[in-house]
Amino acid sequence: MSKFTILLGGDLIRTPLLDRQVEGSRVIAADAGIGHARMLGLRPELWVGDFDSVPAELPEDLAAVPRQVFPAEKDKTDGELAIAAALERGATSLVIAGAFGGKRTDHIFLHMALSVRLAEGGTEVLLTSGAQEGIPLLPGKAGFDYADGTLFSVLGFSDLAGLSVTGAKWPLDHVEVAFGSSLTISNEVRGRLEIALASGRALLLAHPFPLPES
Repeated sequence: MSKFTILLGGDLIRTPLLDRQVEGSRVIAADAGIGHARMLGLRPELWVGDFDSVPAELPEDLAAVPRQVFPAEKDKTDGELAIAAALERGATSLVIAGAFGGKRTDHIFLHMALSVRLAEGGTEVLLTSGAQEGIPLLPGKAGFDYADGTLFSVLGFSDLAGLSVTGAKWPLDHVEVAFGSSLTISNEVRGRLEIALASGRALLLAHPFPLPES
């Protein structure tokens, strides 16, 4: 498996979990995302974008990162361009850091939807801000090791069929969820969280940090 961390310009805090998730990965920064590199102790091998949001007073080692420059008027976000560069370099697993928060809700939505499409194509994807993380849910069954009390939601990008959720405060048993329903918003982990899906497109959005009070 070839893991890449993609640094985006959204919110990001450093946590022990995030350190483990990015450990040993290759790194590509998307425009303002370069500003997170020093906090995480990472040096990207490539810096991609139109460079309209370059942080001021970058350290010399980060300012010297090789750049792939694109025009401001383009048909892809800087984040999508960085992800494409990682895939061209053989990425099979992506940690997209700085994926939430910031000023551009449209970019947040795009990267959540793109993560689902990438997962359908066989790429393992994690979206994270350190405080919250998103994991695409594919038809089948998946388990997650979150602490009891961790807040989570299942965000549907289509109608969902045969959705089951166990290890949760409000379990579900093979339900149908209409696109746009709030049924799967704001649940809590109770034990080992397991989610099964017969068909549809969805994203698990969890809040693992700060840890729930015991």
